Amino acid sequence: MTETEETGRKPARVVVADDQTVVREGIVMLLGLLPGVEVVGAAGDGDEAVALVAELAPDVVLMDLRMPRCDGVEATRRIRAEYPGTQVVILTTYADDESLFPALRAGARGYLTKDAGGDEIVRAVESVLSGDAGLSPSIQRRLLERLSEPAVEPLPPTEGPDGLTARETEVLLLIAEGLTNQEIARKLHVSTATVKTHINNLFAKTGLKDRAQAVRYAFGKGLVRPPVD
Repeated sequence: MTETEETGRKPARVVVADDQTVVREGIVMLLGLLPGVEVVGAAGDGDEAVALVAELAPDVVLMDLRMPRCDGVEATRRIRAEYPGTQVVILTTYADDESLFPALRAGARGYLTKDAGGDEIVRAVESVLSGDAGLSPSIQRRLLERLSEPAVEPLPPTEGPDGLTARETEVLLLIAEGLTNQEIARKLHVSTATVKTHINNLFAKTGLKDRAQAVRYAFGKGLVRPPVD
């Protein structure tokens, strides 16, 4: 391994983890053209990423989130717990709160979306190795927005009827209030796709077919009280 001419430092040794072969190979090819980074391995899921970290002891893992067997959040948690000398930078398509905050809580020091350019990826790698956060500008803005927002009401503490999770119960209550998917997404600080997933799950568990039935179900289960004249 040779030192880079610009910094005099050895290139950062990086493992790329992404379940999509074309994307993974594209990232590896891109990084191979840039100074300051040496790709030492590539993984197709979180389990492979953890195994490569154990074998190669890279400086940084560029980690996708949505992967089979072991996702990026769990892989990040395991890497940071078992191999603290390796930093993790998330590189994903998703920038919603339900992707961002679990990844950061798991120990990721950087978070980029896949529209990031090569120079931005290298800067994030260098930042985390220097002890700083490697966050894209859009992610930094989202964190600042979240900190400035009023506290969100806590989720219902227990499961709802028919095995509904706390989040599914909350989505059901918001449907009963007449909110659209987009309005629910804004209120819960998640993506519309995430809201649709929760709705599909609660419909499957309860046997409901549409929003009108969901409203009647919420009233029938005593989750919502009818207005008093």
